[in-house]
Amino acid sequence: MAYFIGIDIGTTSTKAIVFSETGVMKGIANYKYDLLAPKPGWSEQDPEELFKAVVTTIRDAIQTTNCSAQEIGAIGVSSAMHSLIAVDADNYPLTNSIIWADSRSFAQAERLKQDDTGFKIYQRTGTPIHPMSPLTKLMWLRDNEPELFRQAAKFISVKEYVLYQLFGRYVVDYSIASATGLFNLTTLDWDAEALAIAGIHPGQLSELVPTTYILRGMKARCAEMTGLDPDTPFVVGASDGVLANLGVGAISPDQVAITIGTSGAVRMVVPQPVTDRQGRTFCYALTENHWVIGGATNSAGIVLRWFRDRFCQVEVQRAEREHLDPYDIIIQEAATVPAGSAGLLCLPFLSGERAPHWNTDARGVFFGVALHHERAHFIRAVLEGILYAVYDVTVILQELGGDSHTIRASGGFARSKAWRQMMADLFGYEVLAPEVYEGSGFGAAALAMHAVGALPNLLDVQGLIRITDRHQPDLKLTQTYHSLFESYRRLYNDLVDEFSVIATYQRQASGLD
Repeated sequence: MAYFIGIDIGTTSTKAIVFSETGVMKGIANYKYDLLAPKPGWSEQDPEELFKAVVTTIRDAIQTTNCSAQEIGAIGVSSAMHSLIAVDADNYPLTNSIIWADSRSFAQAERLKQDDTGFKIYQRTGTPIHPMSPLTKLMWLRDNEPELFRQAAKFISVKEYVLYQLFGRYVVDYSIASATGLFNLTTLDWDAEALAIAGIHPGQLSELVPTTYILRGMKARCAEMTGLDPDTPFVVGASDGVLANLGVGAISPDQVAITIGTSGAVRMVVPQPVTDRQGRTFCYALTENHWVIGGATNSAGIVLRWFRDRFCQVEVQRAEREHLDPYDIIIQEAATVPAGSAGLLCLPFLSGERAPHWNTDARGVFFGVALHHERAHFIRAVLEGILYAVYDVTVILQELGGDSHTIRASGGFARSKAWRQMMADLFGYEVLAPEVYEGSGFGAAALAMHAVGALPNLLDVQGLIRITDRHQPDLKLTQTYHSLFESYRRLYNDLVDEFSVIATYQRQASGLD
């Protein structure tokens, strides 16, 4: 029996998950860390902390599983997209990892949108022009930190940093590269115009490799820290988004994968790169024959966490006393009120929005508040608002990739039956919940299996996935939700100008402008 490990380097934690060759989860280790916010609008991670998280979780997961190093068939790596670290000629980080949630390059993104240059770059690279993009982050560093920018020998992602620490090589998979705004989807090489706009040259970027590329020969020190054999196949893997599709088995065009964690995403697999004429969606690589189109939303679990932290301290304290998950208590309260929250709508854009609006200025709104509304209505409105945000993206994906009538759910929200049923009712589709809801982690392990020949065809992954729950929609509720969704859309469009006004005021009040 061989075991395969999927490492998932995420926004707030890193997980190492051990799977059998039949897809059964055998052990898991989790290492949490804080986001750094040195200035308003900035969002960073300490790269050394993330490297420590990777080696620690690998070691702990192996120990938890009680397997030997010789039984590990391969390791695959998933990581969040859009991170950027500048390193010097001695391979020392000059910056923290600037992550997807960082909005400091707002002005550079807006400047790039002023003519068709930005849109043409999007069409070639598949990455929308937005402050999340490493392209605009590079422009910001060049404009605001010129001495640091000149010092930088390399610009890398957090995954590249970890792999360099383990193997002493700078490599980047096509998937992470395709989320930089610097990678040409057609040529599978760096895009010359994008690099020129960023002010860098190809030598400052890592070697491009397929997602199934295998590294061997781990540094002795790292092998000792992890408990691995140095020659264990280490598959560079892909981004967390595309691996979530693989990990839940949504790799056919008729299936949609939805992940709701800190952020959220809707994704569909297509056989060749596809971009949107209005620039609303992304296109990222899984393999050379599997491309993932979709849209990511800022407005997901982070919004529910905000509500929990501000308004649900009694539930948090009860959860601590009774060893419960506070989210379970909060969602149970939401389930006591009917679909539609008695006419209360939430636009959940507390940190701006990515797909489909790509509007950093978007802000949160509760609309329709009346005297009959209680806290349960507000909780349910938040849950429904998050689902409206991902449904908005789903409608666009079906225009690009064709109809689909099945959703495969992953991420933290997939643990909640009530929230999954709410999704089925709102979308009007069947929602499937896999036994392993850590889609990105299993996707990384499955890609590693494929790379070493243990999973000959990626489609075979569907045979390894056990569906534990199926949720059928209540079509009467679907009609209710779709009527409210039209109000949700109109409300956003009516407030676009006001979002810009209030966001400008907030930036000035915070000293960002």
